[in-house]
Formats: sequence, structure tokens, C-alpha cells
Amino acid sequence: MSKTTSKASKTIESHLIENRVFKPAADFSKKARIGSLAEYRKLHAESVKSPDKFWGREAKELHWLRKWTKVLDWKLPNAKWFVGGKLNASVNCLDRHLEGPRANKAAIIWEGEPGEKRVITYRQLHREVCKFANILKRNGVKKGDRVLVYMPLVPEAAIAMLACARIGAVHSVVFGGFSAESIKDRLADSGARVIVTADGGYRRGQIVSLKQNVDHALKGNDAVKRVIVFRRTNLDIHIEPGRDVWWHRELEYVSADCPAEHLDSEHPLFILYTSGSTGKPKGILHSTGGYLVGTYASTKYVFDLKEEDVYWCTADIGWITGHSYLVYGPLANGATCLMYEGAPNWPEPDRFWKLIADYGVTIFYTAPTAIRAFMKWGDHYLQKHDLSSLRLLGTVGEPINPEAWMWFHKNVGHERCPIVDTWWQTETGAHMITPLPGATPCKPGTATLPFFGIDAAIVDDQGNEVPHGEGGKLVIRKPWPSMLRGIWGDKTRYRKQYWSEVKGAYFTGDGARRDKEGNFWIVGRIDDVLNVAGHRLGTAEVESSLVSHPSVAEAAVVGRPDEIKGQGVVAFVTLRSGHRPGEKLKEQIRKHVAEAIGPIAKPDEIRFAEMLPKTRSGKIMRRLLKQIAGGQSLTGDTSTLEDLSVLTKLSKGEE
Repeated sequence: MSKTTSKASKTIESHLIENRVFKPAADFSKKARIGSLAEYRKLHAESVKSPDKFWGREAKELHWLRKWTKVLDWKLPNAKWFVGGKLNASVNCLDRHLEGPRANKAAIIWEGEPGEKRVITYRQLHREVCKFANILKRNGVKKGDRVLVYMPLVPEAAIAMLACARIGAVHSVVFGGFSAESIKDRLADSGARVIVTADGGYRRGQIVSLKQNVDHALKGNDAVKRVIVFRRTNLDIHIEPGRDVWWHRELEYVSADCPAEHLDSEHPLFILYTSGSTGKPKGILHSTGGYLVGTYASTKYVFDLKEEDVYWCTADIGWITGHSYLVYGPLANGATCLMYEGAPNWPEPDRFWKLIADYGVTIFYTAPTAIRAFMKWGDHYLQKHDLSSLRLLGTVGEPINPEAWMWFHKNVGHERCPIVDTWWQTETGAHMITPLPGATPCKPGTATLPFFGIDAAIVDDQGNEVPHGEGGKLVIRKPWPSMLRGIWGDKTRYRKQYWSEVKGAYFTGDGARRDKEGNFWIVGRIDDVLNVAGHRLGTAEVESSLVSHPSVAEAAVVGRPDEIKGQGVVAFVTLRSGHRPGEKLKEQIRKHVAEAIGPIAKPDEIRFAEMLPKTRSGKIMRRLLKQIAGGQSLTGDTSTLEDLSVLTKLSKGEE
């Protein structure tokens, strides 16, 4: 526990103590790519001190059409990686696997929400990507053009991405749950002239009308020249003559021969818009060479990938996790990837466990918000299925609280699967802080140590590194291959947002601390830090203490104005199955928090909620909870919300 000091107003205090340590099993470490902490430290030191040597060695494992002349050209805030090199992401994900036994290996195993099943080999996937690349060219797409992809989670979404990469077009994937307004904003910002979509997709037994959303977004838009529509649900849709074409009909006019473009390492690969709360969409730009090397290496090491693995990342293709760890990273490694279209609780809350058992999944990578939902639904759903195929678990999206980590470890991993708790961002492109499963001792709730090439630090407002145990701003002090290359069309915003807060460093926007072993603990977004009576508290620690109460499934903490303390602590709490809200329980939970991390963090108010407002990627929208807690009217963009009715109930104070 860190002591309260005169610096309390400047640094983030840490009051949560976690002493449980889980070392990698000897048998796992023996077979792992990185088998000891000493080996990790040696390689990490090399990667930070001699990045040219380390990343040059990793890059050589990929297929280059022309080798680079220089590994890194760095003029803050602009980086160029593998300068002068030429390659193609599609070739690295497909063509290079066709020479050997991977040609007939399953690349994608897909299951639709209604239950349809498909298996696509690397040879078949290569063929489909080449054909769709020719469809794009037939419909006027050229190298450098932007293509907006708005699809359900079907193999064709990955095919569209890889086809764009093959011909040098820049894809911008919009999550299939987003609104027409979201599509409209992204079209305007990216300048995309072609949209790839589907008639609809399935979600919790309902059809989401994707093409209808596209039609609404295109009202009054003359810039988009073509909409290519994949038939998924047989929904009756409008086809605009001269603009809209069917994917399956276009296939009749093209061949499966499509030579890949030789692209500069810094050629743009994709733009991905972050779900910012307000204002103009922020298009994060990633390039080809550095991004591919970063995702290839991190997939290989963090998931300890083996040839026989069946790997399942549950993220939708519309998020950076889907880009990096469902498409580019795993396919560049020649992995077999499971892809599932629908919701985890359809038709019953055991759908994920059934999929793991049915396909013999060995690596399972999901979000803490999903894990907490599984906890809420009950352990009996897991007990119906054989999960013995699992050998590695992973989490992504936000910090995982220790109790959810322990539940995941015991109930899903049966205390034998390492857990890689990965911290990274849309902007970073790949894992930044993460355990390596055969090397890193894990404490529940910490992302542990920096990945190779990552020089991470925690600093105060002046940019000085703070002592272990003290909280501050999480920064990265050296460039890394998969880093963003800018914000599309806005160089000034890129410099100001990421490189001006702390001199000479990339500011992540997160607060963090390090324990005495050097592990990084993410304590929440700096914007969400609670200022209570001169103490700065990270939301993640308070939320972890709440979820450690046996009745609590999930919690979100925000501050509200308080005349005496500056801010009061308001906790929104979702209960586990079988527990009922009440004043007595509120007091028990408040007392529990005070005992866990101290009276200063005890919530002033607890509000029970059936559900919390989340984006469709599972992140809690604390901005909206702050407005509700402060009695304000709701403002800002709510188009990314999973369920708008949650807000209505919370605003009315319904429990």
C-alpha cells in the first residue's frame, strides 16, 4: 500500500494489495517459445537497446518482395519502419503458406449464430481473396483508395480486408452494430467511394439490417459509387440500380488469378475509427510493414502459438482486436482461427463453452466484460461442457479485476491454463504490456511486463518517472513497429493528442502503477481518475474491490461534484444471479470497499443496475454514468451503445 503524501494531488494513489502469484507450470514452460523470465529479460533488453537487430530478425520471418535498407527512421512523432522494403500483407497471410502442408490446413472455422458451419483452408481462402480483389478492381477500386467494410462476423469480412490489402486499397472496417450516422461520419472523414456490406447479420436471434443502415447513411451522398452486398440472411433489401451490386453475382465475372501489389512498408493498410465520445471521428492510421511485423511477433510469443492450435479470439472484426488477433496476426502465423458470428448467450448462456468443446479450442482470448457476464449467469453453464482442450487463456479490452481473473483461472482454465492479460490500444496496433505464458509469473489483475521493444514508464505531470508503488501517467518512450502512423487527415491532432502531454513520449491516456516486482497495474483512464478529498484514486482499483464482494458481478465507479470533498464516489453495481438489491446489501458493499482499500474509497452512493451502459465492444461508458451520477442531462454520441434502454432505466433511478 502506498502512503498518502504531499504529492497526493499530483500522483494516483494505490491502495489495492494483491499477493497471489501464479508461476508458469514447468511442463508449459518447457515447451514454450519463451520458457523463463531470464530469457524474457535478455530478449527484452536487446529489443529496447538494439531494436534494429531485434526487429530485423523478427521481420526476416515474413515474406518481403524487396528487403528494407533501414529498420527505423524516427523523427518524433513520425516513425518509418523497414524503410525501402516492399511486401504485401495478403501474401504474408496466405500465399506464403501455400508451398507446404499449411495449404490444406484450416485457416478459418466459422459458425453462424443460427448454427451453420464452414471450414476454409488456406488454399481456399487464398482463392476467395483473389476473386474478391478482382471484384474490387472490376468496380473501380485502385491502390490507395479507401474501402469501407460494414459486415457481420462472417469469413467474407476477413476476405474483404485481405482483398483490399492485396491490391493496396485502404480498408476501414465499421463494426456491424454501429448506426447509419456512424457510417456517414466515417465515409465523410475517410473519403471512401466503395462500401462492402451484407443484407444483414444475426444477433441474439434477430436480423440486424446492415444494408438498410447503409442506405440511410447514403441519403444525399453522391460520392459513394459502388456498394457490394454479400447475401447472408436473405433479407428483402433495396438494390439501387447503378450503385449496388451483389457479391455472388460479381463472382461470375472474375477469375481467381490476382497478383499481389508490391507495396512500400509504409503504405497505409487500414484506417480504424476509435469510438470517441464526442466530436469528429478519430481515424487511426496503420501502415503495412511495421503493423504486420508487430502483430506477427506478438501473436507468436504472447499466445505461444503452435501448429496444432485451434485459436479463438472472440472479438468482432470491427475492432482493433479483430484486426490484429483474428485476421492479420494469426493468419500471418498460419494459425487455425475459430470465428463465431453471434452473441455469447444465444440461444443459452453456454454458447461459448459449447463452441470450445465442439471444436477443441486450445487458446481462448476474450474480454473481461464477457467474463463478468459469465460469472453473473452462473457456473452451471460451464459444467455441462468439456473444456479440457484449453491450454491458454487471454483477456483484452480493459483491466481485469482480480476476482474475475480468479474465476476465469478456476472455472474455465481449471487451474492449469496460463492467463495472458494483455494491455494495448487501437493506436498501438499490438500488445504493449502482457505476460508471456511460459515465462511470466502472474498476479491476478496486472498486465505484468512490457512486450519486446516496448519501453514503458509511469511518470508524473512533469514527465519524471515515479517510484514503484506510486501511480502516474503511463507512457511509451520509444517507437515500436505497430504504432499508429497518424490520425487520418489530421497531423496536428495526432501530435497534440499523443505526443504533447509528456515531452518525448507517447501518452497512452491511462493511469498506472508498478509493484515491487515491476509489474504494471492499469488503474483506469486519466480522465476518469477520482479526486476525493485531495486523494487521486484510479477507478479500476475501486471497481476491483467492489467485484470482490461475493454478491457483485460487475461495477463501474464515477465521481460526482461534492462541495466538501471535491468529488464523491458513486458506484453502479450489477449483482450476481440469486442476489437481490437492498439497503442492507448497499451498506455491506460500502463496508467491504472500506476494508479492502480504505475508507477514502468507500462509495458515497451505490446504485444497483440490471446492466451497465456499454459500447458494443464491451467497454463501460463512464462518461454517461458521470452525467447520470451528477444529475445532468445526457449529452454526446450514444451511437456505439449496445442497449439504449439501459440508460433510460438508470436515468429514472430504476433498480
